[in-house]
Amino acid sequence: MPLNDIPVTTLEGEPTTLAPHADKVKLIVNLASRCGFTPQYEKLERLQRAYGDRGFTVLGFPSNTFKQELDDNEAIKEYCSTTWGVSFPMFELVDVNGDGRHPIYAELTKAPDADGVAGDVNWNFEKYLVTPDGRVQRFRSNVEPDAPEIVGAIEAHLQQ
Repeated sequence: MPLNDIPVTTLEGEPTTLAPHADKVKLIVNLASRCGFTPQYEKLERLQRAYGDRGFTVLGFPSNTFKQELDDNEAIKEYCSTTWGVSFPMFELVDVNGDGRHPIYAELTKAPDADGVAGDVNWNFEKYLVTPDGRVQRFRSNVEPDAPEIVGAIEAHLQQ
């Protein structure tokens, strides 16, 4: 099934797909509120504000796979909006690995990182840049959202 057709649920509990974002450059990130990488929220939001009106969006998928996320969607929404001012779309709490892996991550984890390694998500804040034509670039957690390789990839695929 194409990535944009996979059913997802918003943080507010609304069923949808990624189809509303099909024509955008998407940075899909598995998030966690209690992680050493959590300050990346600030840089993700900066990307959203800098490029959001040019055909880009961050899409956040909170995950407790690594036991560092809040317990429910409402608490996650409150934390992200009040602490980090998050304005990008966010979806319900998902598993990114294992038998309960969300179908979005079953597809995304097929993409290799810069070292050619695909498979399981290693930690919170892994990033997947998805172009409108469906190509996926994978960036591990330690690659900051504003790293030149991510910003360059975003800019290379934005609408002119």
